Amino acid sequence: MTVTELLSYDAALAAYDPVMGLEVHVELGTKTKMFCGCSTELGAEPNSQTCPTCLGLPGSLPVVNAIGVESAIKIGLALNCEIAEWCRFARKNYFYPDMPKNFQTSQYDEPIAFNGYLDVQLEDGEIFRVEIERAHMEEDTGKSTHIGGATGRIHGASHSLLDYNRAGIPLIEIVTKPIEGAGERAPEVAKAYVAELRELIRALGVSEARMDKGQMRCDVNLSLRPNGTKTFGTRSETKNVNSLRSVERAARFEIQRHAAVLTSGGTIVQETRHFHEDDGSTTSGRIKDNAEDYRYFPEPDLVPVAPARAWVEELRAELPELPRVRRNRLREEWGVSEHDMQSILNAGAVDLIVATTDAGAPADQARKWWMGELARSANESGKALDELAITPAQVARVTELVASGDLTDKLARQVIEGVLAGEGGPDEVVEKRGLKVVSDEGALGTAVDEAIAGNAGIADKIRGGKVAAVGALVGAVMKATRGQADAARVKELILERLGVTEG
Repeated sequence: MTVTELLSYDAALAAYDPVMGLEVHVELGTKTKMFCGCSTELGAEPNSQTCPTCLGLPGSLPVVNAIGVESAIKIGLALNCEIAEWCRFARKNYFYPDMPKNFQTSQYDEPIAFNGYLDVQLEDGEIFRVEIERAHMEEDTGKSTHIGGATGRIHGASHSLLDYNRAGIPLIEIVTKPIEGAGERAPEVAKAYVAELRELIRALGVSEARMDKGQMRCDVNLSLRPNGTKTFGTRSETKNVNSLRSVERAARFEIQRHAAVLTSGGTIVQETRHFHEDDGSTTSGRIKDNAEDYRYFPEPDLVPVAPARAWVEELRAELPELPRVRRNRLREEWGVSEHDMQSILNAGAVDLIVATTDAGAPADQARKWWMGELARSANESGKALDELAITPAQVARVTELVASGDLTDKLARQVIEGVLAGEGGPDEVVEKRGLKVVSDEGALGTAVDEAIAGNAGIADKIRGGKVAAVGALVGAVMKATRGQADAARVKELILERLGVTEG
């Protein structure tokens, strides 16, 4: 199925109702792996952070990472889940080269957290509740790098390289219940859910949840059923989608692809699929296994996990302010409308504005620069706001220079441009580009006198009562000072020279 064979989105929704299931894997930010003492630090030499346990060598025995369990409980509590009084690990058996043990230590029918929900806010402010089936503990696999071929995948590669540094890193898999009732907004709901979940994980401090680094990945399960029916259709599972935009695009593409297959009389195959960032399409991976194909059985080398109720309640009491509560508080503190707050959220600017105010900037000025000049720069460069080469502290310094009168807004924009271009911090850019406001009264007076002398006709009009014409003289002074004069002070000086009182 190629992109050109898709059914239009409107036609797909006119005939079918989408049902989604989202499985999100989160790498925990522990110092050591889930079942051994190997480091989890990124960037080490391949296969340098391994031991007999995470390599599955005979005679090695696993030990559960206590911080991993604690993090799992925190996530479960933040997702309004019930926390199991007793649960255990299981072996999920399958062969793949990046699985050194030939099984994954996971949880099957006894997850540590279950039966929860997460309320997410859509772009128009509507709240949609996503119900959580479970959040369970497991370990990550290693990394395969396929050499040769055009796609970077195993098909067509000449050989593959395996790095087991990641094998055994703690994972929490968060699985939703079937998401029904979203209709045409299903892709938006998927994106909003993953975004909200990412913010929650970061607020808990259990992971950086960087999707670009593989610390958070989403599997998008999707099926269609004819409108007005209740029976679920056959699902596909698009694996390891690693950006918010891609989650939305993958869901949308699969809706159109499923609809095209079904309307043409075809049958959906239950399979995994790969998502392609370049065109937003998916392609077939492998036939999807059912749970029984993994031959789950209880892990014999690990004791059950039985969190004490007192400990669970201690962790509940220690939960930080959660993202939606925080956003509502900030909206009131900043005095902005729900619509404006949603725009700030959609732009990914909330944390940046907070960090800028923490660095000393007034909240309204922090919002002004992040949502104005910096948002424009981000859009032009195709980057997210937090990917721009400027820090909240540097933005705060720019606002300070404007407040002190050392910069005008126009000059401040040039300073930001210089910082983004790698010319240094705000003060360095001001110095290198010579951007400080001309505040010397003598120099300003000379520029004003020259503007009046060179525009005698306009000066006469102002003396005659047409005060609005002063703008032309202000413009002349600003041009002469390369925009580095305070326009308000220039206007005052011109009117003083001409003996005119504004009013």
